[in-house]
Amino acid sequence: MVRVKAYELRSKTSKELLKELDEMKAELAQLRVAKVSGGAASKLAKIKVVRKSIARILTVYNQKQKAEARKQYKGKKYQPLDLRPKKTRAIRRALKTEQKFMKTPKQKTKASNFPMRRFAVTM
Repeated sequence: MVRVKAYELRSKTSKELLKELDEMKAELAQLRVAKVSGGAASKLAKIKVVRKSIARILTVYNQKQKAEARKQYKGKKYQPLDLRPKKTRAIRRALKTEQKFMKTPKQKTKASNFPMRRFAVTM
């Protein structure tokens, strides 16, 4: 097999990707057998190419799965942890702006009963 391109893989369906992945894994197994039995140098060099191709297929497949999951959970109240924005731990735990500026009923009544005093400054 020749080196697979990621943009070619993206046009394929998930089933086709899995089928190609199985083929690549079978080829890798054959190449490893050839390595043990003292195969040609060209076969040994091909092991790296096949391994990288397997990685590419898996990457594209996982990207497709994640995109599907994002589409499924779009607009829902709760999302799986891996679909939520990462940011930092401190930011995730910080209060939202509306929560930060909320006032208790007591604070509200105090503010309405005792508003800021206005002074007329004359010179």
